[in-house]
Amino acid sequence: MSPLITATDLASTLGEVTLLDVRWRLGGPSGPSEFAAGHIPGAVYCDLDTALAAPAGAGGRHPLPSAEAFEASMRALGVSDERPVVVYDDWNSLAAARAWWCLRYFGHRDVRVLDGGLRAWTGELSKDASSVAPGDFTARPGGMPLIDADQAAILAEDGLLLDARAPERYRGEVEPVDPVAGHIPGAVNAPTTENLEPGGRFHQPEFLRERFNTLGAVEGIPVGAYCGSGVTAAHEVLALETAGIRASLYAGSWSEWITNPARPVEKS
Repeated sequence: MSPLITATDLASTLGEVTLLDVRWRLGGPSGPSEFAAGHIPGAVYCDLDTALAAPAGAGGRHPLPSAEAFEASMRALGVSDERPVVVYDDWNSLAAARAWWCLRYFGHRDVRVLDGGLRAWTGELSKDASSVAPGDFTARPGGMPLIDADQAAILAEDGLLLDARAPERYRGEVEPVDPVAGHIPGAVNAPTTENLEPGGRFHQPEFLRERFNTLGAVEGIPVGAYCGSGVTAAHEVLALETAGIRASLYAGSWSEWITNPARPVEKS
């Protein structure tokens, strides 16, 4: 099953899925206020900072939440084990991809991202607060491959580690968020913007497969991805999954990597 769902297919199954609005963007407008101003009918707002991440610290700007915390958050949002989940945002599916990855990692088997996000939705929007019955989701870590800093360093040498950030951040020319610029030595730049068509939908699987093959994601080579804080890298993993390539996520990403001054930094 594709990890993506079209707006047309979502419209025909609205009453049969748990729909999470994950609007969030770095330095952008308030997700809850945008949700209140209009959302897909039946959606529930999911806050990335509190539901999809633990507090910032040594694990980076968006460390993974504990299984217990994630389970509690998802149950409060109405997520259940046997009910499909669809997630969306209005930020090129970057935040939605984080929700998709977290749900898959913690064991939900049926999660899809609305391809094209909110702008692909042509139906009416609702301003009503959705009533939510508690779900019965049980968090079971390990549903998606996860790597730590040491494993990321090894993968950059012996496999393929993709850096999902913009090229200028990868090269270390600018760093608007983290205190150190550069990238993990050996990582290959693969900006998430190149996963999408101009309208915001993901490229077709064949296109994505060719893209990642060209970058070195070929049969027999282990693949992983990282970014600044593990959010946009989930988008890379989602694109790879769409292309039929299973990849690991370095969730701590660059913001964790640089907390240890002994770890090398490359600029190019």
